[in-house]
Amino acid sequence: MILTVTLNAALDITYHVDRLRPQGSNRVHTVAERAGGKGVNVSRVLHALGHRTVVTGLAGGAAGSALRRELATARLPEQLLLIDGESRRTVAVVDESAGDTTILLEPGPVVRPDEWERLLEHLDRLLQGAAAVVFSGSLPRGVPEDAYAQLVRLAAGHRVPAVLDADGAALRSALPAGPALIKPNADELAATTGLADPVAAAQALLAAGAEAVVASLGPDGLIAVTPQGSWQARPPERLAGNPTGAGDAAVAALTVGLVAGAAWPERLADAVALSAATVAAPLAGDFDLDVLRRLRPLVDVGPLSEPRSP
Repeated sequence: MILTVTLNAALDITYHVDRLRPQGSNRVHTVAERAGGKGVNVSRVLHALGHRTVVTGLAGGAAGSALRRELATARLPEQLLLIDGESRRTVAVVDESAGDTTILLEPGPVVRPDEWERLLEHLDRLLQGAAAVVFSGSLPRGVPEDAYAQLVRLAAGHRVPAVLDADGAALRSALPAGPALIKPNADELAATTGLADPVAAAQALLAAGAEAVVASLGPDGLIAVTPQGSWQARPPERLAGNPTGAGDAAVAALTVGLVAGAAWPERLADAVALSAATVAAPLAGDFDLDVLRRLRPLVDVGPLSEPRSP
């Protein structure tokens, strides 16, 4: 079982418009509402691929109840811990004429210290049956600054490899705990390390404690910097659509590869193809199976030159 932990789970609302008109009225022709947050998206992809997964994290209020109902409807197993605060909502506006998406993110609840302690106890039980755990997304207000460091250490105590998808201070504080894999994007790499070159930035995060670093470069694919070597995987074409959740799909594929012990080039090719197939789907957490099957054999994976010292 792959456990996903979303501390700042959300109720995702997606609006589709023919053309987005800033500062004007926009007629929405399609509305979708579903459970979201990065870890939820990862579990949704894993479930669709046929892997056993459980969603956990924090949820509360009317939005939390709505997202739990949607998970039940989707038959996606969840063990979310209820809190008093109101879960956040996110709004994605898809401009179909431009192939762009505008996203509005609410801050989420304030988590009390006793709720955080209950979560640690909750995860301590769930980790006993996990093959891997994914920690991803923003930190809600009230949790400790070193929240992800605590969680990675908790997983290590159960000998469960931890995949971390975070940025900034939340990521930096977790690196000494030794996550098995971190997956920032190019902007997060630069913001976290202060280095413009993504390979050098990934090498710096590897030196800081991560066991492997995979960074998403948007339409240019992924790079991986690991003790076993460094690679870049490029998609064969650029797809227009909704990029929301593409990084989460990559995390899902990388976690499956981690559990299976697959070779790095295979993991990266799977992640790039699945990420691209997610862009081709209308909602985060979904993917276009035909696109996945078509692109997977065409992903170009090759070695990177030796990373430069930061």
